Amino acid sequence: MSKKYPVYKGLQKPLIYRGFKGKFIYWGVGSLLAGLIVGALTMAIVNMWAGVLVLASIVAAGLLYTLSKQKGGLNEKTRNRQIIYYPVSLKIRRRYG
Repeated sequence: MSKKYPVYKGLQKPLIYRGFKGKFIYWGVGSLLAGLIVGALTMAIVNMWAGVLVLASIVAAGLLYTLSKQKGGLNEKTRNRQIIYYPVSLKIRRRYG
């Protein structure tokens, strides 16, 4: 008398929001918040138009950087195209008591 429950198959997939996947969602939110904070400070110190320009440039640059890093995958991996030779540095040491 066991009951069968449906299993959700999408648990192994990363979270996706508006084209951003996994950790890059936080990177996008971070670039938005950084743009807002620096833009607001520039608006308060310099003037409104400079603040708007700084805000737009920081947000655009942050999102473009996030999108470019996302193309590499969720895990940062080094992809070497050349042949790597590791020299053997084993020395035979003979010690007799």
